[in-house]
Amino acid sequence: MRAEAQLDPRKGSTLGRSLALTVVFAAVQLAAGWYANSLALISDAAHNFTDALALALAWFGNRVAERPADDVKTYGYQRAGVLAAFANALALLGLAAYILYESYRRWLSPRPVHETTMLVVALAGLAVNLVVMRGLDRWRSCDLNIRSAWAHMLGDALGSVGIIVGALLIRATGWQRVDPALSALIGMLIVWTAWDIVRESLNILLEGLPRGMQLETVVRAMREVPGVLDVHDVHIWSLSSTTHALSCHVVIEDVPPSESEGLLRRLNQMLAERFLICHTTIQFEHAACEGCTIPNHRGGGLAERC
Repeated sequence: MRAEAQLDPRKGSTLGRSLALTVVFAAVQLAAGWYANSLALISDAAHNFTDALALALAWFGNRVAERPADDVKTYGYQRAGVLAAFANALALLGLAAYILYESYRRWLSPRPVHETTMLVVALAGLAVNLVVMRGLDRWRSCDLNIRSAWAHMLGDALGSVGIIVGALLIRATGWQRVDPALSALIGMLIVWTAWDIVRESLNILLEGLPRGMQLETVVRAMREVPGVLDVHDVHIWSLSSTTHALSCHVVIEDVPPSESEGLLRRLNQMLAERFLICHTTIQFEHAACEGCTIPNHRGGGLAERC
């Protein structure tokens, strides 16, 4: 059974608007950070430019994923979004390493900053991040590509909150090392937002078991379908963050094709409803006649009587 991904045209337009807004604000933030001599603002601007890259890759991945399957890409282009998410996460980790290095240098040689500029720009940044996050939130739970872009924006929103607090602390205490300390916290926050995406996208690219799914649970559910004697040689993987696939062998009684067709429909319905597995390749194997033996796939290949 094959099911194509359900694509929402609003997703692309939302990503496009979010990209434009993020690029404009990142340019403003970079100029403000340079003027205020604030590494925290410059780091956050760099994070915002990486957010823009994340949104651009997410937009591109979404556009490519909309292309239908063809004679060469028989599964379609759904993994384009996963590749975009993986590239985004790697870019985040590289950015975090640079920010942490610069934070260390500024900690050793602190420089005076204009805390008022930090405060105003960080407040504006928080507003921009929240607007973009709200636009992407409806697809966050079901699309790894969108979730990677959303994670970028979450990290930057939290970074803006940190800069606001830091600007207030600098104004109250005059301690300039607050700025590089905030930059280090932003760097560690970026690592936190990127790691989960790296892990899940790699799992999909390596055709691992979909996140949150247990192989034995799926096999047990299939064996509970009336008419199924045994299930073996089971493989489950993801075509994208929203589309899962399964192939397996199912042992059934020696029944007419009309009966096995009904069993196949019941299996596919159960897999789709319980596990969101909508692309299946199921090969039936007929049990031997009474008095013969069939392989016991539950018990390591031993034989059992029918």
